[in-house]
Formats: sequence, structure tokens, C-alpha cells
Amino acid sequence: MKRNLGFTLIELLIVIAILGVMAVVMLVVINPVERLAQSRDAGRISTITQLGHAGAAYYTDKASYPTEANWAQELIDAGTLKSFPAGVAYTANDVVHCASQEQPVFNPTFCYETDALLDPIMFARAEADIHNLKCTVGGAYFVYSFEDGRAGTVCSVDDPDPWAAGTQTYVE
Repeated sequence: MKRNLGFTLIELLIVIAILGVMAVVMLVVINPVERLAQSRDAGRISTITQLGHAGAAYYTDKASYPTEANWAQELIDAGTLKSFPAGVAYTANDVVHCASQEQPVFNPTFCYETDALLDPIMFARAEADIHNLKCTVGGAYFVYSFEDGRAGTVCSVDDPDPWAAGTQTYVE
């Protein structure tokens, strides 16, 4: 009795179908759009920290913080930044940049908010679900607080306002 050593068409189709199902499952698990949003958020976190350090250097030199209207240009003019960092476009999860009016015209990703009695904050809205799902109310914002002297992630319904030192809860 002679036996064929190859595969039948049915066996090949079953293997292709199984591989196709596995590929779909992997795409759902990996979610490339969410991964891209996470990578863009990593850039925002890094840039907010960089801008915060530049603002702290500005304060050390000038004994005051930049004004809301021209904060980005003031950081450049003072030499604490050579150029303003590139913005990171929002493309996932229907997230838009901060609604604050205190954002540079040439880069609306990053915002700055001052208060007469409190030190200012710099912030950018989080895009990835992994950050926003940590907030039970509102959305996640990457913030550099001059009052607290640190960067972190906070939850807020609207664009965050400056707060007194030690009164804000950071989720990261």
C-alpha cells in the first residue's frame, strides 16, 4: 500500500484558518492604535518634564515665572530652551489638546496656567487609554507643577488649574 506524504487541501485550509484567527486575536490584543497613543504620550511626558525644568531655570535666573501670554517665547528668549519642542499630534480616542488659551500658537500641544497666589503648571492631555482609565472622573493630564517641584499625571474634568503644594493627588 502506497501512502502519499503530502498534505491534503482540507488540512492546509484548516491550518490557514487557524493562523488567520490567531492573527486577528493578536491584533486585538496588541491594538496598534493604542500602542501608538502610548508612544506619543511618552513623548508628551518627556517634553512636559523638559519644559518644567526650563521653567525652573527661568525662575532661577529671573526670580519670576514666564507670563501666560508669551511663556514659550520667554523660555526661548531667556536661553533656557534653544527651541520649543515639537508638538505631538492627537490622533486616537477622540482626545484633543488642552483647551486652555495659554498655549503657544506654534505648538498647541503643551499648555501653561498661572494663578496670582500659586506657582504655575505646565500640562498636556493624555491620549492613551492606559492613562485615562486610571481616572474615575475626567481625563489624565501630564503636568509639571512648580508648586510641588515635580512632574506627574493627574486627573481632571477640565484643564487643570494650579494648586497649593502637596494638595494634588498624582496617579503616576
